[in-house]
Amino acid sequence: MYVIGTAGHVDHGKSTLVHSLSGIDPDRFQEEKDRGMTIDLGFAWVTLPSEREVSIVDVPGHERFVSNMLAGVGGIDLALLVVAGDESVMPQTKEHLAILDLLGVSNCVVAITKKDLVDEEWLQLVCSEVEEMLGPTTLKGSEIIPVSATTGDGIEDLLHSIDAALDTTDLKKDLGRPRLPIDRSFSISGFGTVVTGTLIDGFLSVGQEVEIIPTGLTARIRGLQSHGESEKCFGPGTRVAANLSGIEAIQISRGDMLSLPNSVMLSEAFDVQLQVVEDAPHPLRHNMFVNLHTGSSEVVSRLRLLEANEVQPGQTTWAQLKPMKLLPVVRGDHFIIRSNMTTLGGGNVVETKAKRHRRRHSPTLEKLKSLQYGSPSEIVISIVNSNISCSFNWLLSHSSFDEKELADIIKKLIEENSLISTTPDISKSFFFSKDGWEHMLGVTNETLESFHRQFPLRQGIQREELRNKLALSSESFNSVVNVLEEKKLVKDFNSLISTYAHKPYLTKEQIQLSESFVAHIAKGGFSPRTDLEVDHDILNFLIENKEVVQVADGIVFCTSIFEEMVIGLRTYISQNGEITVGDFRDLYKTSRKYALAVMDYLDQQQITKRVGDARILRE
Repeated sequence: MYVIGTAGHVDHGKSTLVHSLSGIDPDRFQEEKDRGMTIDLGFAWVTLPSEREVSIVDVPGHERFVSNMLAGVGGIDLALLVVAGDESVMPQTKEHLAILDLLGVSNCVVAITKKDLVDEEWLQLVCSEVEEMLGPTTLKGSEIIPVSATTGDGIEDLLHSIDAALDTTDLKKDLGRPRLPIDRSFSISGFGTVVTGTLIDGFLSVGQEVEIIPTGLTARIRGLQSHGESEKCFGPGTRVAANLSGIEAIQISRGDMLSLPNSVMLSEAFDVQLQVVEDAPHPLRHNMFVNLHTGSSEVVSRLRLLEANEVQPGQTTWAQLKPMKLLPVVRGDHFIIRSNMTTLGGGNVVETKAKRHRRRHSPTLEKLKSLQYGSPSEIVISIVNSNISCSFNWLLSHSSFDEKELADIIKKLIEENSLISTTPDISKSFFFSKDGWEHMLGVTNETLESFHRQFPLRQGIQREELRNKLALSSESFNSVVNVLEEKKLVKDFNSLISTYAHKPYLTKEQIQLSESFVAHIAKGGFSPRTDLEVDHDILNFLIENKEVVQVADGIVFCTSIFEEMVIGLRTYISQNGEITVGDFRDLYKTSRKYALAVMDYLDQQQITKRVGDARILRE
């Protein structure tokens, strides 16, 4: 389904024209009807000559309500630009046209209204002026149809023109992540909470659990309607009213977004390509505050210019926007920035998880160019490089490709050895660019070698320490370790990681110290000395090599002595059914301190089980 959005100066007859086309009055408020001026979004639908039904979003034309206009114009497929025949082009005509241009709307039909109030010669002058105005924009060449909503003259021609324009308009893609920028939230008696918006990116179905972004509140879809008709499911490009259960209307505001849980990430700063409008009243300055409009939201944001301290009217530049609250933006989303009721510029989102960049930094600017203008393969590589490693779902949610497109791109890049996959199943894999993978291998090897030089007695580095060094997520890191272990590049000891070739070793001096320590421990038998000092790493080495057993802090037994005690304990329990600490103490002529330490250790090792004051063998 397609959505048409009106645009044009106040009092040029947009709402009257919509009423004439559809038979529906888009003005919802009595104030609008009394004043004869639209102040908020209105909605209607019409069946075109081709029998297809399309939605219409009617927007206010007054300069004080441009923010309301922007809340509804973002998801349109075709613009219906309205210019009054008795007034011709006016300030909001130009501003609305600039907004459509910045939003990338490329399909338009122009209606010259109030045809019955002017003569033919004047009408031709108005058409010429409109044609000239459209020249430098994306809407150049749009068909211009003079009409009279009062007499109905030209209305049929306008409907046919809209129909023809939609024949060349692509339907919105299904990217599998439904997003509904909410432009209305209200409550209906007997039904509860209802939200409306233009659905993009995916399908919504009755019964689905949904999330309100950015609040994180969840609800369930009780019912769906479009154009007054209920259906179980609606797809991208549809004007949708969703009846929600489990949430109150007052908990939802215009500017929120409805989506599936965890399907759309929030962004605290995003990189953009910014085009400044020709008639901006002044240059845009680095770090200035602007009103950012994207989706149906309006948020005060800081503008960071990445190429210069200021950008002149009519120029295009790379920039970063940092809104005052987190926003659910996706790569490719369009935006508008305004200040003091004036449109300054707009463009599209290039990178959603942007870091604070160095300004005038050539590699950053080149990366943004690649994201904006690169081939699909270059775009995927740039996204992966920006995030070190990415899962399939991450790439899907941060690109403008659908699932099949992305899978095909990834398979091609893997075949070319430009992308490294950690598993054959790309849906469960993590991806690195070739350079990123080689860098990760270099850092891993350097970190492990350095650790082994510094601590030759230790089996390996702590997993978390190495993961932090590589700046990988836990899931990505585990996947990488599995690959490196299969390739015999590392050894994984669960909590420790080492190079594959590493074996802990003692120096000559350490061998003498360890032999002396073991000898003194062995000499103590069942009551070893606890006052001996030994390096922590040497002790761990002896434990790992099974030369000694540490049963508690400061209490260490020679392994042969400890094994003798365990055999004796098993025999004693087999004969007597159980053993107490006192029994153990008497059995080995030792003190209660040693007996209790050994018994607790055996409990921990799942050899014995405590029952009251005694121990029995575990099955």
